[in-house]
Amino acid sequence: MTKRILFATMPFDGHFSPLTSIAMHLKGQGHDVRWYAGPSYAGKLADLGIPHLPFQRAREVTGENIADLFPERARIKGPKLISFDLEQIFVANVESHYRDILEVHSTFPFDSFVCDGALYAAHLVAAKVTPRVYSIGVGPLLATSRDAPPPFFGLKPARTIVDKVVHRVVRALLNSTVREGAKRYNRLLASEGLPPIAVAEWFDLEHRSAMYYFQSGVPGFDYPRSDLPANVKLVGPLLPYKKGSVLPVELEEKLRGYRSVIVVSQGTVDNTDAEKLFVPALEALKGGSHLVVATTGGKNTEELRRRYPEANVVIEDFIDFDLLFEHADLFICNGGYGSILLALSKGVPVLSAGSREGKNDINARIDYFGFGIDLKTERPTPAKIAKGVTRVLGDQRFAQNVERIRAELETYRPLDLIDGFIAAGGDVEPISAGALRTQPTAV
Repeated sequence: MTKRILFATMPFDGHFSPLTSIAMHLKGQGHDVRWYAGPSYAGKLADLGIPHLPFQRAREVTGENIADLFPERARIKGPKLISFDLEQIFVANVESHYRDILEVHSTFPFDSFVCDGALYAAHLVAAKVTPRVYSIGVGPLLATSRDAPPPFFGLKPARTIVDKVVHRVVRALLNSTVREGAKRYNRLLASEGLPPIAVAEWFDLEHRSAMYYFQSGVPGFDYPRSDLPANVKLVGPLLPYKKGSVLPVELEEKLRGYRSVIVVSQGTVDNTDAEKLFVPALEALKGGSHLVVATTGGKNTEELRRRYPEANVVIEDFIDFDLLFEHADLFICNGGYGSILLALSKGVPVLSAGSREGKNDINARIDYFGFGIDLKTERPTPAKIAKGVTRVLGDQRFAQNVERIRAELETYRPLDLIDGFIAAGGDVEPISAGALRTQPTAV
């Protein structure tokens, strides 16, 4: 049966892009798919042929304008940054998102709602509009667990009594960090006649708001959990919709001329300050035996080209990672979840730096499972990067571990799995969902 499906996402590429493959798959199945997104996504949605329903009341905060809208944010670190982002970026817009979505529903009475987990208006949509809410986890799973560490601090599963005490202390700190944001959110719920969300349950809001919560990833890239919520489904890697593309001819020729290729990226949000990762990586690798391909996202490209004219350095605004990783031997990045999943799916190990926006949790997993090295800093030195490159490329255990996760990622068919759940409409669980339970093993 044809369904009317509204997609809705926060205006960040890492939240939008993983859902494009789902939307295009459902569109291809004949469903009426439309998308509520910020004005800056008009072009991307036009390219996909999906009707764009832009924000009306909601303020669009993107990777492009976040530094201009909140200049003070660059100076905020640790728990204060978590609190700031929750209140100013995610919770501040919830009522506006909800009012916009109600208005959309008046002219497009959707029966299914698909959103990224950080769009907290989903809780209101589920309570007031339709229970068929399907949230997508585009970063590490946040669900509270007796087995997994609290999020945003780069912690690993507890092995000792001391570890467990640290986790309890950090969880208490997190509760105090989200308290003001939760209060603001609960005032909105009260105005709609809905019960409050307990502060201690804040990180369960994403999956509890949904009929099903589809987590991008596989058990082999999540910490072991004996208490995974029943509606949380690890569906495999949710990667951006891919149109036919080819690598530039000049780059193809360069790739053939080097025995090893290293890709460098600073992501799509925290990429304005090239000194964080691009500069130390290029300093470490310029003039060497590796081909270094840096993708800037359109930031500082010409300046970096002038600064690093070496023959083994290629600097571009954008390159299709799906194609580039086919040639890569190592990915140096600041911990973006989607790009790391893509790299691992191509069998590419990771050298990661970064601690903001939850990237420390992603990087901690890289270290825990032996898929690469976590440099544990926002600003690695050239020497530290050079040492990490030598170690990852020289130790076959990294390649073996990455081959294991590549094989696991390859077994999943995320679009078919999600299609099955949405087609069932929550009435039954698709038979295919039963194969999602293998637990990961640390190395």
